[in-house]
Order: sequence, then structure tokens, then C-alpha cells
Amino acid sequence: MTTQPQNLWNARTRLGEGPLWSSEYRCLLFVDILASRLLSYTPDSGETRSWPLEEACCWLAPHAGGGLVAGLRSRLVHLTLDGGSPRILETLAEPVADTSGHRLNDGKADPRGRLWFGSMDNREQAASGRLLRFDKRGLHEMDRPYTVTNGPAISADGGTLYHTDSPARAIHAFDLADDGTLANKRLHIRFSEEDGFPDGMTLDAEGGLWVAHWDGARVTRFLADGRRDREVRLPVSRVTCCTFGGDDLATLYITTAAEGCDAQSQAGALFSVRPGIHGLSPCAYRP
Repeated sequence: MTTQPQNLWNARTRLGEGPLWSSEYRCLLFVDILASRLLSYTPDSGETRSWPLEEACCWLAPHAGGGLVAGLRSRLVHLTLDGGSPRILETLAEPVADTSGHRLNDGKADPRGRLWFGSMDNREQAASGRLLRFDKRGLHEMDRPYTVTNGPAISADGGTLYHTDSPARAIHAFDLADDGTLANKRLHIRFSEEDGFPDGMTLDAEGGLWVAHWDGARVTRFLADGRRDREVRLPVSRVTCCTFGGDDLATLYITTAAEGCDAQSQAGALFSVRPGIHGLSPCAYRP
């Protein structure tokens, strides 16, 4: 167990987001939304790679048929890295963020193979964002309104979905039914001004919720009842997201943002810590 975060790669991402441990590619994948980049870090070798994208990518999830689902600015695509660089195999849904000035932001698959993700006003001003679900029945609006959507995180049994309204400093919990409907929306965690803003998050194997603090310089673990359990302090203020990875799912990878942080030399770096707790394997989208 290591309690101090390690700077793995000073990638200087403007808006590092969407970390995903890929057992298929044996690396940590993440995105730089504002710079339209896809990045990878391979822990076995320390190799780092960065690819430019024609359209900004906001999040990634495994695809059950191999490769990845990528939430681009306005559409969902099936993406592969076979051949050494990103290649789109097909478009799954288009358009998704179909309002001018909007884009997707943050998403994951649930244990039943459905995709959950949010849309948002790119200027972060209008409360016009939505929580969306995509599955073999198509695209469904599940909740609104949001100014900046973040998360989501889904419990291991698939029965609870957590989703964030970042400017409101609120993380909500929903009951998630087998058929994909949501009920019993409730405030789960409220951030204070000193905390910054809740950003991306992930669950561990014990049901703890790890939440990145934008303008809060840390990641906090919350227990299932919402109580604070522990925190990991970072040397940068804009902490964006986290996920567990490595073959043992015991390394917590943490992305950050350099945008607006010119004086912080490590802003935009990829960090890791081994907190002594294992994570969950990322769920795959199943068409």
C-alpha cells in the first residue's frame, strides 16, 4: 500500500478525463477532451502514447465484441486500437449531443451492458444537460436538468446508480431497476465550497465511492452511507477522475487538468496510488 500519489506521466492534458483500465490492451486509457487526444499508459513497460482525434472524445468503455465504445462530442462509436492507432469501426448513435454548443461528458457501462452518460452545455452555463441511457432499444433520456454532468458510477449488483451535478456540488443516487428505469432520486453527498466540485468517480470492491475534487486537489473515498472515509491529496488543484486498474485492480489511477493552472507544474499529469483496496472490473457494452 502506498499513500502518496506517484506522477506517472506529466502529459499536461488540458482536460484529462475518462480513465479506463483495458484488459484487452493491457494499459490505462484516458482522454484529453479539450485537446481532442486519446492517451495510453502501459504500466508493465512505462510506455506512453498519445493520438490526435478528429473529434473530441469524452469517455471510453469496453465493447463486448472487442475494442471500445467512445463517447465523442456528439455521437457514440465503436473504436479499435488494433493496428496501433484509433480507428472507428461504426457509429452506434448519432447525433446524441444534438444541440448547438453541447457535448457529451463522462459515461460508463452497467453490469447488464447498457451505457450511461451525460450531456452538457460546453460553456458550463445553461442547465440544459441530460442523463442518458443507450442500449439495444435505443437512446433514452433518464433525468434532467444538469449544467455539468459527471460520473456516473454503478454498484456491483447493478442496483444503484450515482450521478453528479458538478456546479451544484451534489452527487445523487438512484435506484436502478433490471429494466433500466431509475427511481428514488436522492441527494447522496453534498460538497462544501472548500471541497471544490465533485467530478468523476469510481466504486471499489467494498462499495466505497472514490470521487475526484475539481478545484479541491484530492480524491475522497466515501462509504456506502455517504460518510467520508479517507482522502488522497494531489499536488494539483483540478483533479478530474479516477479508476482502478492493473492486473490486480489495486492501483487507483487519477487524471487531472492543466487548463487554467499555468502555475502548477504537475497539472494535467496522470497519477497513481495503491490504497490497499481493490477496484471492480469495468463493465462492457453489450449490443
